[in-house]
Amino acid sequence: MLLLLGAFAVVPLLLPWLAGRIGPRAFYVAAVLPIVAFAYAAVLTPAVLSGDTPFESYDWIPPLGIELSMRMDTLAWLMTLIVTGVGALVMVYCRWYFRGKSEGLGQFSAVLLAFAGAMYGLVLTDDLVVLVMFWEITSVLSYLLIGYYNRRAASRRAALQALLVTTLGGLVMLIGVVLLVVDAGTSSISTILAEAPAGPIVDAALVLLLVGALSKSAIFPFHFWLPGAMAAPTPVSAYLHAAAMVKAGIYLIALLAPVFAVAPTWRPIVISLGVFTMLLGGFQALRETDLKRILAFGTVSQLGLLAVVLGYGTRDTALAGLALLLSHALFKSALFLVVGVIDRQLSTRDIGELSGVGRQAPVMATFSIIAVCSMVGVFPTIGFVAKEGALTALLDEALSGAPWGIVAFAGMVVGSVLTAGYGIRFIWGAFWTKRDDARRPLPPTRWPDPPIGFLGAPVLLSGLTVIAGFAAPQLDVAFAGYADLAPLGAAEHPAHLALWHGFEPALWISLATIAVGAVVFWFTARTRWSKRVLPFSAADVYNAALRGIARLSVITTSFTQRGSLPVYVGTIFVVFVAAEGTALLASPEWKLELDAFHTPMQLVVAPIMIIAGLVAVRARKRYTGVVLVSATGLGMVMLFATSGAPDLALTQILVETVTLVAFALVLRRIPARLGEHNASVWPVARAVLAAAVGATMAAVALVATSARSYKPISERFPELAYELGHGKNVVNVALVDLRGWDTMGELSVLILAATGVASLVFVTHRSDTLSRFIAPLPAAAARTRRPLVETEEGVKPRGEGRGRMAWLVGGQRVRPENRSIMLEVIVRILFHTIIIVSLYLLFAGHNLPGGGFAGGLVAGMALVMRYVAGGRYELGAAAPTDAGRLLGVGMTIAVACAIVPLFFGAAPLTSTYFEADIPVLGHVEFVTSTLFDVGVYLVVIGLVLDVLRSLGAEVDRQAHEARDGQRPGVSVS
Repeated sequence: MLLLLGAFAVVPLLLPWLAGRIGPRAFYVAAVLPIVAFAYAAVLTPAVLSGDTPFESYDWIPPLGIELSMRMDTLAWLMTLIVTGVGALVMVYCRWYFRGKSEGLGQFSAVLLAFAGAMYGLVLTDDLVVLVMFWEITSVLSYLLIGYYNRRAASRRAALQALLVTTLGGLVMLIGVVLLVVDAGTSSISTILAEAPAGPIVDAALVLLLVGALSKSAIFPFHFWLPGAMAAPTPVSAYLHAAAMVKAGIYLIALLAPVFAVAPTWRPIVISLGVFTMLLGGFQALRETDLKRILAFGTVSQLGLLAVVLGYGTRDTALAGLALLLSHALFKSALFLVVGVIDRQLSTRDIGELSGVGRQAPVMATFSIIAVCSMVGVFPTIGFVAKEGALTALLDEALSGAPWGIVAFAGMVVGSVLTAGYGIRFIWGAFWTKRDDARRPLPPTRWPDPPIGFLGAPVLLSGLTVIAGFAAPQLDVAFAGYADLAPLGAAEHPAHLALWHGFEPALWISLATIAVGAVVFWFTARTRWSKRVLPFSAADVYNAALRGIARLSVITTSFTQRGSLPVYVGTIFVVFVAAEGTALLASPEWKLELDAFHTPMQLVVAPIMIIAGLVAVRARKRYTGVVLVSATGLGMVMLFATSGAPDLALTQILVETVTLVAFALVLRRIPARLGEHNASVWPVARAVLAAAVGATMAAVALVATSARSYKPISERFPELAYELGHGKNVVNVALVDLRGWDTMGELSVLILAATGVASLVFVTHRSDTLSRFIAPLPAAAARTRRPLVETEEGVKPRGEGRGRMAWLVGGQRVRPENRSIMLEVIVRILFHTIIIVSLYLLFAGHNLPGGGFAGGLVAGMALVMRYVAGGRYELGAAAPTDAGRLLGVGMTIAVACAIVPLFFGAAPLTSTYFEADIPVLGHVEFVTSTLFDVGVYLVVIGLVLDVLRSLGAEVDRQAHEARDGQRPGVSVS
């Protein structure tokens, strides 16, 4: 089972390539895997029916006790046969449904097969947490399937609606799963059901689980998404909305009902909402004129019936419920596929435009009638067997005086009447000859015969409803393993599935519902009953809720996002002072240990930092303020360097330098003097708030550093760095090994920051458009020091004539008044040396000061030098690649270092080392965490390059266009 689940994850990846070569016939290949899974489940049938439940497990997340476990009991066995069997037939059907089409088939076939795999995992998993994961995967994949016609607004809306409703229910369900798992102490479904925990927490968890189940299976008030999902291709409707996705919620109800139906919150929710959904869906189906929507609302009604019967929680209802589950999958998928044939052949599903189709397509009409008979409950179909069993079981509960038994029985009787009515309406609308207002027959709709293979799947599914009816005794034996898990209920003797029980009350009740249903159909057909009963529908409520949320978000955003940076910063500071000040004042005692200073350097540096900060506040020029702020950072460099932290000192000075460069780049586009456009307001309030923040932060630092009651783990870092990380540089080993997850998060923040800056600055795209002006230089031009000129053939060295020497390739594109030959010479000499130094810091950082972050900053500074000396085109020559590629490659390497250890049974980011004696080099050691450091190195370089490209080169380009009104690259700048 685990192997098949893995195949469901891998095979869909190959289908887009295959569909591009053989077209719709790729669906034949896609059908092979469900057929294999169906055959394997059939092979396991003897073991399942004998009670020897097949079980496979793989420890996935041992610390949390989460396993990839597959368990095939009776319920899972039936659902597996439905999911794989119907799935295989739908795949074959798709080959004919999409004949002559090729656009999007690769993605559609892959997503459809992946959905089948997700359902396969959902019904077989024995881990409740993993079930939630599969649950959400089906929601995402169904979104893609429903929105297949993505150019249609209706399809996009329907897909989003289904995703929002089912995902919202899934999130609520996740909370219930957490409560239940914590209370039970295990995530194993079989263990939870065996122990049957009870109590207020379990009751609350069951309510939350039911929210997820009801939303997935379109039970009121979540029913409206299913009719809207009919915008999907018909094979999707037949599979997702008849046999698979909507059955997920019913499956969860059936899984829990035998044990938890006695909980005080269970039956009031399941029975009341199930009955209401049954009646609402049946009532609406009688008013529809679209064949697909008739079946859609009919599905809503049938799902309500399934929720009532399977959720009631007695032995007899459980037995009849499984029969209903099987019959619904067969007849409803068959009818959806029939509608697909009609729609494909006639390009319409409106019953007002169909007349006399049954005479022209007798085979399709006959098997459609058989499927409807199973839906209505006519002898000798499996629907008749299931309906009679359910009526008998609920009648016994009602006669015993059980309140919810009475509600369930009455609801099923009325629902059966409506089912008969809309079942007859479907046959009449699809195949009968219509009459006009004068009662004259309408001309028959011209019917082009479909390919034989197109009818194969619906004919087979419809025929199975009759075969299953005659196989009722065998199904009784098969389903008994599940039914026996539930209590007996009010029945004196256990019921059995049989095609004929004699003239018992359930038979007469069933016949009466069919007769009354025929009358209801006649009445609705004669009166053309289509007027809305209420002035609004559930879909209107959903749309109103979305509009309300959108308006509330606009109001909230307009109130909180004022567009003023001082307001944002001030809000943060006020909250900080209020929260931390309250915590400090609420503390019963403060433990303070104060020293005047630790090193003499502090006495020298601290006053300088304080003075620089005070002068920065009074500065009127922006650049002066930036430099003064950087002075405080450089003061920290001195403090780190004299406190035994050379790594921190090195990193701090590099960060300060890069930050100063970034500020300088930004300052070019804003006024030189502070307050030139927007003067500072409320200076006194700002000063008071600043003083409060400083005092609060000082108090927090004093209290926090003195309040420790246990020895910090950092005291063992030197020992752990060498034992676990095989390195002597504690700081670097901590970053890439001991606390690698923190670094992974920081890398993500750096990438988000780079992307955010680029998205704010770049107008069209962020690709490298600079290197193409420099990279095509011929070898002779690259080696020459003569000036460069642009020609029709590209950039070439100028012949004899005036011009300054070209120490940097991009220097010739800088305006003469902005060039500095001395700077170009220095950069030309030092650039490669600085790159070598950055690589040294990268690889030496495991044992000496350095590391990927420091090395990346040094390499970034080399790029800064090239940009400052040669302009934006020199930056293109220095780094002829996109910054996004460096960011992506670096993050990929870091993530790979986290994932690869899992394949060897180790925890993520676990490192190992290799050592060997190499001639000349001597004893060499290599630690795998160095690869993680390489990823950090590339991400930092990518960040600096992105900042230079966006705040530097792109700002230059925009300024150049604004000044000269020309396109980039037209003239020398």
